[in-house]
Amino acid sequence: MRQLLLDLLPETPPSLDNFVSGANGEMLTALSTWLLANDAPRTSGFLLWGEAGSGKSHLLKASGLPYFDARLDPALTALEDALEDKETENLAVDHVEALNPAGQIVLFNRFNHIHARRGRLLCAADAAPAHLALREDLRTRLGYGLIYRLLPLSDAEKSAALSEQAQKRAMRFPREARDYLLARASRDMRTLSALVAALDRYSLEQKRPITLPLLREVLAGATLEGEY
Repeated sequence: MRQLLLDLLPETPPSLDNFVSGANGEMLTALSTWLLANDAPRTSGFLLWGEAGSGKSHLLKASGLPYFDARLDPALTALEDALEDKETENLAVDHVEALNPAGQIVLFNRFNHIHARRGRLLCAADAAPAHLALREDLRTRLGYGLIYRLLPLSDAEKSAALSEQAQKRAMRFPREARDYLLARASRDMRTLSALVAALDRYSLEQKRPITLPLLREVLAGATLEGEY
């Protein structure tokens, strides 16, 4: 079977509307209010923390703020380069736990700049600020603002979300196929949603209903990477 090309993210870019919130409804409301308020927010900082696959990267990319990933750029060199052209008063910085000493200084200085100008700094980490291995002054700054833990979706919530996505595609996605997908694919909703789209496309191309053998073929050809 030809290799499936699952570069489906441009089809469904991250947004607040397509984030599957599960038990994170309060967080999503707070983040939406903080982002969409016409006036300057009461607090400049907003930090999301939680385990991999809980949706942190999705929300930072959906925020519409200039996005920087410390896991890919621990020194935040790209942010420093961007600031040479224009002062940025709104930022989203992902994986702050991965910052090296130089990157921590960059983020500390940027936080002070944003706070003074009542801008917005949205950050994500794998732990609450008190448990991050960062310089003390930066940990303190990150703890100033709103802090929310993202709770991972349960299997039942993921299955319900996949079923809803299938219904929107007018796609018959049997329960046994959803259970099989959840048991064998990556656990994050970004990957699972892309696989549903690929499964729908492959089913139409092959003119075959969605069955476990068809699903196995899709999974055999899937090469998705990244954190949701």
